[in-house]
Amino acid sequence: MESPPRPSRWSWRGSIRTRTSDGSAEEGDLNLRNPEGVEIVSPRREESDIEKEAWKLLNDAVVRYCGSPVGTVAANDPGDKTPLNYDQVFIRDFVPSALAFLLRGEGEIVRNFLLHTLQLQSWEKTVDCYSPGQGLMPASFKVRTVSLDGDKTEEVLDPDFGESAIGRVALWTLGLWWIILLRAYGKITGDYTLQERVDVQTGIKLVLNLCLADGFDMFPSLLVTDGSCMIDRRMGIHGHPLEIQALFYSSLRCGREMLTVTDGSKNLVRAINNRLSALSFHIREYYWVDMKKMNEIYRYKTEEYSLDATNKFNIYPEQIPLWLMDWIPEEGGYLIGNLQPAHMDFRFFTLGNLWSVISSLSTPKQNEAILNLIEGKWNDIVGHMPLKICYPALENEEWRIITGSDPKNTAWSYHNGGSWPTLLWQFTLACIKMGRIDLARKAVSMAESKLGADRWPEYYDTRTGKFIGKQARLYQTWTIAGFLTSKVLLENPEKASLLFWEEDYELLEMCVCALSKTGRKKCSRVAAKSQILV
Repeated sequence: MESPPRPSRWSWRGSIRTRTSDGSAEEGDLNLRNPEGVEIVSPRREESDIEKEAWKLLNDAVVRYCGSPVGTVAANDPGDKTPLNYDQVFIRDFVPSALAFLLRGEGEIVRNFLLHTLQLQSWEKTVDCYSPGQGLMPASFKVRTVSLDGDKTEEVLDPDFGESAIGRVALWTLGLWWIILLRAYGKITGDYTLQERVDVQTGIKLVLNLCLADGFDMFPSLLVTDGSCMIDRRMGIHGHPLEIQALFYSSLRCGREMLTVTDGSKNLVRAINNRLSALSFHIREYYWVDMKKMNEIYRYKTEEYSLDATNKFNIYPEQIPLWLMDWIPEEGGYLIGNLQPAHMDFRFFTLGNLWSVISSLSTPKQNEAILNLIEGKWNDIVGHMPLKICYPALENEEWRIITGSDPKNTAWSYHNGGSWPTLLWQFTLACIKMGRIDLARKAVSMAESKLGADRWPEYYDTRTGKFIGKQARLYQTWTIAGFLTSKVLLENPEKASLLFWEEDYELLEMCVCALSKTGRKKCSRVAAKSQILV
């Protein structure tokens, strides 16, 4: 596949060399600006061989549509004769690729991707004569060449909304990722004209309206099916999984920031503010566990019927797993994977916790505790290859019942406790935000020593992530891009502030209950503030 042309005005080896009007090269500053005047990131040192290889592989994975770059394939292994859908452009998988390109001053591919996926947003794809809700984004798309009259052909973008995916599940998080990337594009390039376009504003509204639609669920968190996020197979995460709540919260903050406030959007902005307030309180208050909270749950009374109930979701103390008693450290805590009536999923899900830190869904004190937990349980969560997608794995009878004996999700493999190097960039971002860059450097260094030699696998297996995944694709693009994005952020940590959010203290003053005219008793927001504001 043809690599995209590199910018003619600069090169990226060692110190910056700029092109003068007569074509000669001259030394320049490290703080290079592109032709639009936007400062872009440049390496402050000679790139290592593995970084040069990674950039070449990332460029080789670029997909073109009508001559323009529009994304990267999921995996580009030249030895793979059965790529399945790994030769398609996935919205979620492209995000680390997009950030790597943006941080290097290459915004065209990201702009094209955002606009073309927007055009695919409302396709009438169906499963068994049933159409999904308006605003749903496709999981992936592929460039196909179709024949016209005579010898003419044309390229078309063919999206997949899940109708051909394993399990036929549409991924809930794709529109959320699209909004997050749209904000990142504006922040890094300084080009805000894209998000101000009428069609883009409409796309933002469609995604958010789909998420904010009234339903029959009582919680401010999103109710979704199993397999509707990065863990796209049956893993017992149906209900209100943390990962989706964290991405939902992030996309709401992005949408509020990017929406043009008009008479037509005032109600949506009001709904966003109300949901942000309710969701942040719900997750911080009820998903959080540390040693203090575990002692409280251990002594829960059940069958409490009143607005003042302590055990609001009727959680049975017998649900506390034995592994957790000895695992949770004195200093540290985390947000559990799921919460439903009479059910708490105590597994540690890495992506949801990292995005809670990045987006400030969790409190500053909780953010510190999450990173303390990762540091304290480094062998379990990081091991030989960062980072475990969840901990611990489902094993034996639990694995058979919950996964349906899924042969790909055996214990400590794939989504069942496997290690995913693409999580590096999100870990790096969270660490930089919390001033723990030492943890990020340690994790990236571990990955750097193995990824190239192992041919950039999709995931790793075993309890410590020592072996390449049994069915892992090689030359996985988001593995490559996650590594590169991490390296660029570590080299230029000041750029990380463009991609994370600080605590929004105005949200703490808002309470949906206070807006109600029904006279019902207010929630315990005031009592919770003492913890939230720490």
